[in-house]
Amino acid sequence: MKSLSLYLHFITLRIRAQMAYRFSFTLELLSQASISVIDFLMIAILFERFKQLANWTLWEVGLLYGIISVCFAVAEMVARGFDTFQSLVGRGAFDNMLIRPLGTFYQVFAHEFQLRRVGKLSQALVVFLIANSHLDISWTLGKLGYLFLALIGGTCFFIGLLVIGAASCFWTVQSIEIINIFTHGGIFMGSYPISIYQRWFRHFFTFIVPLACVNYFPSLFLLNKIEPAGASRIVVQFAPFIGILFLCLTALFWKWGVSHYQSTGH
Repeated sequence: MKSLSLYLHFITLRIRAQMAYRFSFTLELLSQASISVIDFLMIAILFERFKQLANWTLWEVGLLYGIISVCFAVAEMVARGFDTFQSLVGRGAFDNMLIRPLGTFYQVFAHEFQLRRVGKLSQALVVFLIANSHLDISWTLGKLGYLFLALIGGTCFFIGLLVIGAASCFWTVQSIEIINIFTHGGIFMGSYPISIYQRWFRHFFTFIVPLACVNYFPSLFLLNKIEPAGASRIVVQFAPFIGILFLCLTALFWKWGVSHYQSTGH
């Protein structure tokens, strides 16, 4: 509870700083939402031409897009410190964190909070709600609970990717750009049913980088498409927890990276 209280205090300070220039903040918030709107419009244009994609309709894909975009927006909002971690290493500022009583993972996690990501989050929620209004989903307490776990698991998955990119700085100083393939590229890829990709590609993003567990498997559950898709019911039911497990593993990787950290000498 003490750590949570301290984290909320940090977040309050970050929000106050970002709201100091409200006009600039508002413009950036609107730009974030506008870019996200354009992304979904491109998907809508595709379906205007082809109507269906691997037996998925526009609004079923809209559900995919909404879930994965919400997860990524929340991850970017609360864990931005890992995304900008390379600047701390480059300036030698990470050395100061090592002598503080709080853990380094906690400190970096609380270092940044991007309230402007609310624009992207709002747009993703709007797409999800509109898609839901066009779909015949019988919402039960079980499905609502599953959706909540799926959103938590998806957010943990993207935070885990940011942690991997940050931890790589312990050896390279600069964050490895390949992580963007799995974050920003993952948003684009995950906006479509994974069944449209090659088999090796599906297996890689299910068992190695569990992107399919973020929104594809949860969407199969919510849309009652498990049997038609030929997916394992057990895998689908446990999919939301994979993202949480992934974050735990990346936290261990972070701890290992800290033990190998050598100061830049700045």
